Amino acid sequence: MNRIIKLFCFSFFSYCYSIPVFGQQDSLSINTVVEKTQKLLESYPIEKVHVHFDKPYYAVGDTLWFKTYLTSNMYNYDLSKVVYMEVMNGKDSLMQTLRIPLTDHVGNGHLVLDQEWYTQGNYRFRAYTKWMVNFDPTYFFNKIVPIGDVLNNNLHYTLTFNDVSNGKNARAQAVLQFKDREGKPLGNRKLTWAAVAGWEAIDDGKGQTDAVGNVIININGKDRELLKKGNLHVSVESGGSAAPMTGAFSLSVALWDADVQFFPEGGDFIAGLAKKVAFKALGSDGRGLSVKGNVVDQAGVEIASIADIHKGMGYFTMIPEAGNTYTANLTFENGETRSYPLPAVVDQGINVTVLKSDSAQLQLALMSNDRFFAANKGKAFYLIAQANGILCYAAQAALRNESVLVNLPVSRFPTGIAQLTLFTSSGRPVSERLVFVENIKPLDIAISSDQNEYAAKQLVKLALNVSNNDTATAGNYSVAVVDETKVPYDEDKETTILSNLLLTSDLKGYVEEPNYFFNQADKQKREALDALLLTQGYRRFSYSDVLADNYPQVHFLPEQGIELSGVLRLNNGKPVVNGGLLLSIPDKSFRKDTYTDESGRFLFKELVFTDSSRVTINARGNDDYRNMVITVDPTQFPGIDSTAYRANDELNIDKAIAAYLDNSRNEYRTSILLEEVEVTASAGPTFSHKDYSAISGLGMADHQITADRLKGCNNLLMCLQTVLTGVTYDSQQQLFYITRDYNAGGRIPVQFFVNGMAMDVPSLNGIMPAEVEGIEIFLRDELGTVSRMYQNNGVVSIYTTKKQEKGPRMSLSQIESLLPKSNIIDLTPLGYVKERKFYVPKYDTPDRRAVNDVRTTVYWNPSVVVGEAGNVQLDYYNADGKGSYRVVVEGVDAQGNIGRGVYRYTVK
Repeated sequence: MNRIIKLFCFSFFSYCYSIPVFGQQDSLSINTVVEKTQKLLESYPIEKVHVHFDKPYYAVGDTLWFKTYLTSNMYNYDLSKVVYMEVMNGKDSLMQTLRIPLTDHVGNGHLVLDQEWYTQGNYRFRAYTKWMVNFDPTYFFNKIVPIGDVLNNNLHYTLTFNDVSNGKNARAQAVLQFKDREGKPLGNRKLTWAAVAGWEAIDDGKGQTDAVGNVIININGKDRELLKKGNLHVSVESGGSAAPMTGAFSLSVALWDADVQFFPEGGDFIAGLAKKVAFKALGSDGRGLSVKGNVVDQAGVEIASIADIHKGMGYFTMIPEAGNTYTANLTFENGETRSYPLPAVVDQGINVTVLKSDSAQLQLALMSNDRFFAANKGKAFYLIAQANGILCYAAQAALRNESVLVNLPVSRFPTGIAQLTLFTSSGRPVSERLVFVENIKPLDIAISSDQNEYAAKQLVKLALNVSNNDTATAGNYSVAVVDETKVPYDEDKETTILSNLLLTSDLKGYVEEPNYFFNQADKQKREALDALLLTQGYRRFSYSDVLADNYPQVHFLPEQGIELSGVLRLNNGKPVVNGGLLLSIPDKSFRKDTYTDESGRFLFKELVFTDSSRVTINARGNDDYRNMVITVDPTQFPGIDSTAYRANDELNIDKAIAAYLDNSRNEYRTSILLEEVEVTASAGPTFSHKDYSAISGLGMADHQITADRLKGCNNLLMCLQTVLTGVTYDSQQQLFYITRDYNAGGRIPVQFFVNGMAMDVPSLNGIMPAEVEGIEIFLRDELGTVSRMYQNNGVVSIYTTKKQEKGPRMSLSQIESLLPKSNIIDLTPLGYVKERKFYVPKYDTPDRRAVNDVRTTVYWNPSVVVGEAGNVQLDYYNADGKGSYRVVVEGVDAQGNIGRGVYRYTVK
């Protein structure tokens, strides 16, 4: 993907030996189509974000290391200098947002998977810039990362589902094996289970594991759709007086199902034209299903055979007949057979098709059937080709034959997905085709080491040599070295800089195993990629909107740094003109002032501070400051969208990353043994909803907030707006809502309880933050014990069990100091992620080599700069692990070309 400032590769009335030019007056000239398209592409540059993680999965207690890359189709404007990365749990509830500063379009950071907040599950990482928020969130970076837990999780399991339904019944078997945290089977243990969907019970029962911890749970549902929305809750006795071990499992994939869709090339199933028809078969888990079968006409005569190429995708060729109907009879891997109708045949039409794309020429054809040609002979049609926000080709052709051949030089296109659109002379799009064009090859990143085999803890000298078409090139790269024996992973499933920036960032919908198409690509993988593009959607913009001058609304400009803005007013609401404000960050010894405009608005720009820093905005330098009120603008973030990439959720995390979790047990052995230490000191204060009858029926809290999180808080209601995980505050309604449901349009508020007593939101102002002992957040009320009475969605329970010691009487000035000040605002806004370097041990002496080193990430360097000579050497020491070590290098050169390299060596 080459760096292009402006690329006008289109041709006005261009001559092509196979495209005759049509010269009569058109209802809409091609010049107009080109000008409007070019205006959109120039006015709305495309930004893409890629995140390189040091590993594909982690365990609770780990530190996750990452590097962000920002690319664009245009570099002649100020690109965003801030990237946001959000972490969402398996229910798509927002857990954490990281703000990453960019320098030369790259940035790096880390995330500690604290056991207080993270548990075992599938976590979604979403990354974007504020400029990208103006457009469809489908094009954000999305990656599902499984995280295991050997610190807190006592109940480990392996789960499979069997669909035992007859007809339309909803009956499923959950086949489970339970083990303890050490991997020992929980044999002969009694258990209870319940399947519920929201507040509605589906089925429940009791059971017992066999000698090796296996149990089969038979679930009888009311209907299939209800069962797929439910969850299976299991409680297994732990033995002795310890509390039972519990687990919850989604039933979304408990019932087998298949959905097959058909996509004629160019969009239409046109009578009399040989058509390439693509298909995609998906299971209930969103992943591809292998299929075989045939296509028959309405008389039962076989027309074509069907077999998928990759992950349920493929294509076949046939000539549909007018007035005929066609059916696909398919057989799936599990033996199920189903029939699906093909799209209806249209009597007449014209489509754009791709004949050849793997040479120096992109060969296309505009194909029409005889009826369409007879009705439109000699009329003008327009062909527009754009890729990565660049207009690459535009031409006008007269329809003088039923098929018109078009040859486009591949050199006109950037590497990636090209969108080919055919218009009528009135500007109406009639056909579209996506095709992958490889113009400039990815960077050649050659990785070598001074030896092929090493000993544990031996020094490794790693050399990188980067070239672009055999020419050395400078660039910025990230390097990860992992012990592959402990971190095995299928390269095809990885989200790489190539699969992301060249493929998934330009497509709507889920792409299974995206790196398959780039990992040692061959002819079969190119065919599979073409099948993918025939079945996938691309809608960065609508040509109909462009030609009607309906352009996207811009709410956010590319961020150049952290900004804080707001309004300074008097108590009567009148804005303060030219009022002075002072911003200070105590831990940075930073001070900056600014003045309000004629509307009383102020803006602090280019601020630099880390997350959790306290920021103070002060208006006390003004006359009459006692009557002034500072209002800070709220920070706006995109809503939490649903994504088909949840199909990457790992059902059996314990099994999928077993080798990694075994290593984590050794790494955190001390932490686990600490639980067995007898504590003789007096216990500190505790809080629990179980102590209050009104809310004792709630399950386990989703999140807990301790008193130390409220230090420095002067107004509880204001602090709750930022501290409540998974909860959103609506300033207009002055109510709190569960974030996920709020973003989906739900407006059922959260119910607050203080020491077991229901309380409305305004009353929270009467609680002193210093008196709060803790807070529990319940995002769901599975049994409806509270929701039925209060008609709420979610519960926040506040506990004020702290007792304040009596002190001397306060003076008036002391009382005033405790009251919230409207002319002084204390904030803890989202700052930049804190800097931290990856620890690289040095085993150069016998004493240093004597320590145990069971690390899985052996080396991580996000800031590898390669000079003009195109090479650099890196030194590090191996860990104790023996076997294969995998080196992954990703990055971008000074011209914007991207690349990825993988290398392995052995440690014996």
